[in-house]
Amino acid sequence: MGKNIAIDGPAGAGKSTIARMLAGQLNYIYVDTGAMYRAMALYMIEQKVDVTDMQAVTGACEDIVIDIQYRNGAQQVILNGRNVNDYIRTEEVSQMSSRISALSVVRDKLLHLQRSLADASDVIMDGRDIGTHVLPNADVKIYLTASSHVRALRRYKELTEKGTVCTLESIEQEIIERDQRDMSRSIAPLKQAEDAVLVDTSDMNIDEVVSYLNQLIRQSI
Repeated sequence: MGKNIAIDGPAGAGKSTIARMLAGQLNYIYVDTGAMYRAMALYMIEQKVDVTDMQAVTGACEDIVIDIQYRNGAQQVILNGRNVNDYIRTEEVSQMSSRISALSVVRDKLLHLQRSLADASDVIMDGRDIGTHVLPNADVKIYLTASSHVRALRRYKELTEKGTVCTLESIEQEIIERDQRDMSRSIAPLKQAEDAVLVDTSDMNIDEVVSYLNQLIRQSI
């Protein structure tokens, strides 16, 4: 079994960027579980699946095949044979991902794949419930967070740099609403594991966070 590092936290806390950088420095495989949910969300959107209809969602899950490949050290999410890395970072997909991640049939679909990856290799895995549910025995658990305003600023900058028209106020409201959904869902809600290290990045830049976590991980493993 490989060494496992679990990084959890709310949307916009910088989990994916930081986990990816740490994986490169530590020579671990980075597993972006959010990308897997986004791939499923993309399928639901493209196929116009009514996600309030559990029969329809269950049928869609049966038709979805997700594979994770690595090219030049970068994770590629393959949905039914199609590389969807370039299509899963829109706000529409983000919102749909939050909705379907509360559904047990969706979570069960991905849980086996996530645990198989962790068993086979040294991984850094980020998401909402990695330390509490997916990898409860992870060697290191980190809960990464920041204020809703700081997270909204980061997301606003990311979207506007891509040319997306949006407002800071609407993004922050969406983040607050997503936090509420993630934390209040009945299945594997977002919360800090009892043995996780809390890291608030509100007043830290990416390099500072990565340096701090790099030292923390090396001291713990």
